[in-house]
Amino acid sequence: MTSFLLFLFSLKVAFCSCQTENKRSGFRSGRAQYTVSRVGRLAAVVNESSGLVYRADRNTFWTHNDSGGRPTLYEVARDGSLVDSMALPYLKNRDWEALTSQDSTALFIGDIGNNANAQTQLNIYRIDPKVPNQFQAITFQYANQQHFPATKDTRNFDSEALVFAKDSLYLISKNRSQPRRFVNLYRMPARAGHYAVLPVDSVFLKSMVTDAALSPDGRTLAVLTYGKIFLFEQENQQIDFRHPTRCLRIPRGQTEGISFVSNTDMVMTNEKGKMFLIRRK
Repeated sequence: MTSFLLFLFSLKVAFCSCQTENKRSGFRSGRAQYTVSRVGRLAAVVNESSGLVYRADRNTFWTHNDSGGRPTLYEVARDGSLVDSMALPYLKNRDWEALTSQDSTALFIGDIGNNANAQTQLNIYRIDPKVPNQFQAITFQYANQQHFPATKDTRNFDSEALVFAKDSLYLISKNRSQPRRFVNLYRMPARAGHYAVLPVDSVFLKSMVTDAALSPDGRTLAVLTYGKIFLFEQENQQIDFRHPTRCLRIPRGQTEGISFVSNTDMVMTNEKGKMFLIRRK
């Protein structure tokens, strides 16, 4: 049964399109402006990469495994080979789903998976890679959630996308609600504390969101879903969905991680460990 469901999922991703989002949210198809090439495979120890962030000072990436994996960050090269690992035994990988960075001194690990929409508190950990035995905890709750677990038509309190900008962290909901397909954007301070967050923006996306990344110049937000990447123009280092630009149809399986490596080019990973470079022509 599991193999059959995976086959159906792969088929759905393979035949996805941008037509609905183009019509309802104002995107334009942009796949023709990019080339996609496979550039590597993640080391075997990264058996289910669920977060990805580029480390520009070393031309490598940080990544981690999904729920139940070891509380460890893995540094991998551009071809996916293992460079180093950083064990964080004082943390628990309940459901690590996202990774973002402020700079070379601050990483944020999003223990924010909430498939059942039943968690009353979720966690983000801020660590300094040079002092990995210390961390700051950022905890939050969805202030607009009324039921635990959420009812089927409001099941929009799960996130796999985390982005840092200026002095804030932004979450993008995955959206499991039926039949609505609006994903919500949440904002909170990027410092230790407990926050009750409310949506600050929303946009219609037919696919479920699995990651997001901000370009180094802060001008482009990329939102990854199964089979597609949505690009939004940003202004004044404030993250929002006000200026949708392109929808890139890139069906490469269950894609879970994305990171910019320049202001225009991105690297994407899927659950099978394959790495792809999406390059602007």
